[in-house]
Amino acid sequence: MIVYLAGFKTIEKNWKEPTKDIYLLSSFWEHKNGKYGDYVCQENHILDSGAFSMLKGKTNINFENYTDQYIDFINKTNQKLFFELDIYKIIGIEKTEQLRKKIEQKTNKQTIPVWHKHLGFDYLIKLTNEYKYIAFGGFAIKDITKKDFKYIPYLLDICKKNNCKVHGLGFTQGSYLKNKNFNFYSIDSTTWLVGGKFGNICNFDNDGFLTQRYRNKILSYLSFLLKSYR
Repeated sequence: MIVYLAGFKTIEKNWKEPTKDIYLLSSFWEHKNGKYGDYVCQENHILDSGAFSMLKGKTNINFENYTDQYIDFINKTNQKLFFELDIYKIIGIEKTEQLRKKIEQKTNKQTIPVWHKHLGFDYLIKLTNEYKYIAFGGFAIKDITKKDFKYIPYLLDICKKNNCKVHGLGFTQGSYLKNKNFNFYSIDSTTWLVGGKFGNICNFDNDGFLTQRYRNKILSYLSFLLKSYR
């Protein structure tokens, strides 16, 4: 399982270690002012559209213009992996698919579509037949709750049988990640930032946690957030 650290930009200035061996996820919304660090262009980087952040408190958004800007950024920084604008509930399935195809046509690369449970089982099958890499969304916003977790191994198994890799957006519940039935290909989270926005790395303990005392604050990180597992 590959674990992408999300939210790195918030601590970028304080980070003292190289990032070339760390998997990072960043959002286009974070870079919309045109400023971004070299880590955005590294091979082990995955780009989110920033649609969720964009929609917070916003109205009358021109999604076509935003998509054009997203496409320009993907091409400018030569992104290898990037998610679609998963705004199905806002503009509907058909329009979301149109934006997805627009991105793919203008980047000449496949996006990573994001499946949400309201899209239904048949739509999941459709995505696994058309794409080699998709994402499950809804964890961070509690659209997928713990009572739904019992279905995830079954859904992941179906995706695997269709040779489709799955990314769990915002899914880093430690007890479930230790369960081999939750065999996501990749996941991401900002959990590693809990305790303070400082990027210095220390030693791992036997329980798989990393702790550091800095300015009288304890920073706790899951060790699996700094490595990739298969």
